[in-house]
Amino acid sequence: MRDRFYPRSLQTVRSAREFTDVTLDAWGVTSRRDDLLLCVSELTTNALLHGVPPGRGYRLRLLRFEGVVRVEVHDSGPGRPRRSGRNTSAEHGRGLFLVEALADRWGVGARTPGKVVWSEFDA
Repeated sequence: MRDRFYPRSLQTVRSAREFTDVTLDAWGVTSRRDDLLLCVSELTTNALLHGVPPGRGYRLRLLRFEGVVRVEVHDSGPGRPRRSGRNTSAEHGRGLFLVEALADRWGVGARTPGKVVWSEFDA
């Protein structure tokens, strides 16, 4: 397992992707890399826009077990993420559709305070 805490800033999405890329290299994971990195971008962006209260941050946790890579984004905000309507011309609101389409599994778990949004990839 590897994890890193990030402050509430949209600039951290790039850092989270880079951290994931380095971790995947260290683990020797080559398959589904682009899908993993895109899901990291979407989940961290969602956390920043909807789940991280001012003055707080979020945690990106990466786990590898039994041929699976799991991405978790922990935030301290209230509520649960939900997919918005399928408006293909909208500029925003398609992040969870992408996660659902790319990941083998995804979901939301409770934590105190907040939630963890996760996605898993069979690698």
